[in-house]
Formats: sequence, C-alpha cells, structure tokens
Amino acid sequence: MTPGSNIPLSTTRVTVDVAAPVRLDVSGLLLTADGKVRSDDDFIFYNQPTGPGVTYRSGGGTTPDSITVDTAALPPGIEKIVVTASPDAAGQSFQGIEPTATIRNANDSAVLATFTPPQLGTETALVIVEIYLRNGAWKARAVGQGYANGLSGIATDFGVSVEEPAPAPAAQPTPVQPPAPPMAPPAPIASVTPPPAPAAPPAPAPGAGKINLDKGRVSLQKNQTVSLVKGGQPLLSQVKMGLGWEPAYRGKDIDLDASVIAYGPQRNHIDSCYFGKLSIVNGAIKHSGDNLTGEGGGDDEVIVVDLGRLPQEVTGLVFTVNSFSGQKFTEVAKAYCRLLDAATGEELVRFDLTSAEPQTGVMMAKMIKQFSGEWEMTAIGDFVKSRTVRGMVKPAAQSL
Repeated sequence: MTPGSNIPLSTTRVTVDVAAPVRLDVSGLLLTADGKVRSDDDFIFYNQPTGPGVTYRSGGGTTPDSITVDTAALPPGIEKIVVTASPDAAGQSFQGIEPTATIRNANDSAVLATFTPPQLGTETALVIVEIYLRNGAWKARAVGQGYANGLSGIATDFGVSVEEPAPAPAAQPTPVQPPAPPMAPPAPIASVTPPPAPAAPPAPAPGAGKINLDKGRVSLQKNQTVSLVKGGQPLLSQVKMGLGWEPAYRGKDIDLDASVIAYGPQRNHIDSCYFGKLSIVNGAIKHSGDNLTGEGGGDDEVIVVDLGRLPQEVTGLVFTVNSFSGQKFTEVAKAYCRLLDAATGEELVRFDLTSAEPQTGVMMAKMIKQFSGEWEMTAIGDFVKSRTVRGMVKPAAQSL
C-alpha cells in the first residue's frame, strides 16, 4: 500500500502487526465521527490492553506487537480505529528504522496488505494505518502521519488525557507527505484536562517510560508493567516468585498450586514447572513444592528463576495458581505474588489480587524478555476455568 490508499475488508476481524528493527510501543485508539476518543478507556496500549472490540498483544520484544480489531464488536458510534507506534527508547526517531504494518485476517492470519511509510526523519511517533467505516462498510487505509512529540502528542490530539504535563506550546503533527483524500488530519484540541490523581499509583503514560526498580519496591496494579532494571542495568540474577494465599473462611483448608509456564518467541509451550515437576529447563527454574492448605505465614509456594541461566529460547514466563481441590477463588483471601532478589531476599515487585471470580485458575503475572536482554514483569490477574496447570497453557500463551 501507499500513503492514502485503502482496501475493503472482507472479514470482521483484522490484526495489524507493526514490525521494526527496534522495539516499538504500539497502540490503538477508538474514535467517534468527530475524530476523538469518548474517554481514556478508548486508548488501548500495553498498560490497558483490552477495550470494546479492540485488543493489544505484546510480541515480547521478539515478535511484532499487534492491534486486533473486531468490527462486529465495536460499540455504536465508533467509526475509526487508528493504529499508532513509537520507538520504545525515549526520544528515538524513526529515521533509518522504518516500521512495516501488516494487515491480516485475524481468523486465519492471511495477509491482506502491507504498508511501510516512506521518507521518515525526525518523527518519534506515527499513525500508521486506520480501520474505518465508510458507507456501511469497513476499510483499511495506509496513513503514515508522523508526530515529533511521541505517543503523548498523538494521544492528546485525539482527546486522551496524559499523566505527564505537555510541553507548551503543543507541537503540531508533521505529515510525512500530504495525506491523500478523503483522509483529513486530526482536529486540533484546545486543551487537555488531566484526570484527578487516583489514590493508587497510576499506570505510566505512553511515551513516559515504564516503571523500573530505581526507586525500590514496586507495587503493581492489574496490567501494569515494571522493567527489572536498576541503575540502567538489567537485573540478571536469581529471582524468586513467591505466591501466597489464605483461606477466606477460618478453619477451611484450601489446596492451591502455584506454577510457572515457559514459552518461546512464538508463544510456543516449552515446559511447565509445578508440584509434579519441580525443576525444568536444566534447573534454571525450580519449584519449592506443594502447600496443601495455605496455612502459615509468608509465601505458600516459591518458584526460583535463574534469569542468567535460562536458555535463549525461553522468552516468556507466566505464573499461575490453580485450585486442584476444585474450590473457587471466591473462597480465597489475600492471594498475591511477589518477586524477590534471591541473593538478598529483598522484595522487588508485589501484586495483590484485589478481586476474585468463581473460577479455579488465575494467571497472576508474566515476565517477558526484551530485545535488550532485560526482563519485564506485568501483573495479569485474569481468571480461568482450570484445576491444573495443563489447562492454563493455552490461555497463558494468549496473555503474552
């Protein structure tokens, strides 16, 4: 495709993969007829990966990030989804690292079109393609419109509030080349009013950088991500993932099982470490053994991961908890996971499961290896109907 060209969509579900020689932050925005989001919930990105009819999937630094659009599931009034990208490294432009968007049929992965924006220079963010409604039919258009002020510039132009203050005066988008009719540039907005600060630490704004460990222990909310880096250096040492829980009703034992599932770069299942298999990948991942009741202080089960010894093919880890006895998580209190430095015992990251569903499995957290070699941990907190780790393999792969 060339800038401004479009194709009709023969399927209701399309996936847009965005690939480049460097790690990208990819996002999708749901827009109404006036070219604006209805609220910040319409901004889909790594810290808010799902929305009505639109989902974000991380490639884990080894495969392209993607946005999937189900046009049949979009809310009434949504007429356009724009797919954007920005280099993950702060301040890096697209010069010499042109991205390629591949539009696929989400049902069978068949390629519908590809687009590489030409003549990029100082742009630090792009609107690459858009999925839009015209005369009752959905189409895809190649855009290639560049911004010099990152994803936050795109977000504010489409009406999203950002946590960090915007520079003044606000930079205007600079098109890579004049857009072809009937495409029109985003309408300017007079101002963006930041939302009231929540009591809990907010998710980082796109372009503002992910959380790291420089300021000490991090308490994650669901879908938040922390980079396991201190002082700019990857934490390539042994870590422990401690998982704990208490019975919701005094005197009632509950048998939960903590596990970790290892995946390769194509979300392919490599192995699972659980009470029945206490060591995998040549001992780089080890399990402490089964706790049958949840009674007692401290972590109920611990999984030790030697990040430096993990084989190259292991790029993703998903930590899960299952109720082998069949009791639901609504009968569990104080379920949590926490990442510790195995050498010092220092708690690095903690995620408390604040809500429960009447299911027998939960995906607590995932760790994904980046291009740079560093690892990132993301809180998940999604419930699944499965009493064993075997039933978690497929849903956990989909979470990567």
